[in-house]
Amino acid sequence: MNIQEIQKQLQFYKIDGWLLYDLHGSNPLALSVMQIPPDVLMTRRCFYFIPAKGNPQKIVHKIESHNLDHLPGEKKSYFSWKELHHLLGETLHGVNRVAMEYSPNQAIPTVSVIDGGLIDLIRSYGVKVVSSAPFLQAFTSLWSDEQYHLHKEASAVLEKAVSGAWDLIKNHLAQERPINEYQVQQFILERFEKEGCVTEGEPICGVNGNAADPHYIPTKEKNRPIKKGDLILIDLWCKKDLSHAVFADITRMGVAADKPTPKQQEVFSFVRKAQKAGTDLIIKRYSEGREIQGGEVDEVVRRVINEGGYGDYFTHRTGHNIHTVNHGPGANLDSIETDDHRPLIPRTCFSIEPGIYLPGEFGVRLEYDVYIHKDGKVEVTSPPQEGFVIAKTL
Repeated sequence: MNIQEIQKQLQFYKIDGWLLYDLHGSNPLALSVMQIPPDVLMTRRCFYFIPAKGNPQKIVHKIESHNLDHLPGEKKSYFSWKELHHLLGETLHGVNRVAMEYSPNQAIPTVSVIDGGLIDLIRSYGVKVVSSAPFLQAFTSLWSDEQYHLHKEASAVLEKAVSGAWDLIKNHLAQERPINEYQVQQFILERFEKEGCVTEGEPICGVNGNAADPHYIPTKEKNRPIKKGDLILIDLWCKKDLSHAVFADITRMGVAADKPTPKQQEVFSFVRKAQKAGTDLIIKRYSEGREIQGGEVDEVVRRVINEGGYGDYFTHRTGHNIHTVNHGPGANLDSIETDDHRPLIPRTCFSIEPGIYLPGEFGVRLEYDVYIHKDGKVEVTSPPQEGFVIAKTL
């Protein structure tokens, strides 16, 4: 934990201190910042206060008094709730504004994890609680050089797996053998295992109307056969089987036909145009040395699809942060589901994945990942898809 860097952030935002708190793993963001291993018992309330200036202070229960011993600062132990309240009052004496994992009006739900009762308690000391969101991702979401390279390895596995999936579909159709969505999903999972990768949940393979459901997942009992003439969406994500490895996440489109229909091609073109517009905005802002917020990218992407007449059919945010979990703790590209005004900062990665979903017909989603290097270089980490894969052997 870099206390000096945290204090720089607090001073920049004119916040008197950061009060980190956890009980029973209820604040995974704080656990990440405090670098507490997942096997440590956190069955009692603990607090770690980092002032904008001066030394940190630890408040821990007597039976778990060792939990924060790896962190700098004075340790204070309590047993009763009255002792805890007294220690909090002492620690926060003279503090006007304190940051916690809280988001006013729950604007960013993934940050707003502190319960209302605790906020009431902190406010009872005459302290204003503000959100840690503006600077939190700098301590939870940055990648190391090794993690970047692990991401690139995972990206290569995804490309190899999806290419194999298209070949699987082509070969079955050419030989007039049955093939369904579930078989494609299981093929991808087998490839992940062979490549030393793991995933969360299962990959998506959706045909025609199923592709119009953004979170449709085939199962052994519920799936659709893939036939000649079908549109096919494949969404897959994985990481190397290491605790500190980070994910890669892509979505690809194909048709089991000579070519897509005019309507399919029109929808694809708008989705790709929107994806490119969002990417270009990020590149432009960084080339100008200006901040870009996740919500701003979502607005630009959404505008392209709205202008194409398909705005009502783009039913999710543009993208999500990517870290050791696929949906990471950093800024999302979102102005519609949540009001995410967090900046997209160097050494973070996120997906750009607009989609158009026509119920009962088909859906098109295109997804790649974008990494912002330390020097501000913006990299799309896997090749953009410029046209449908033709998953048919002629």
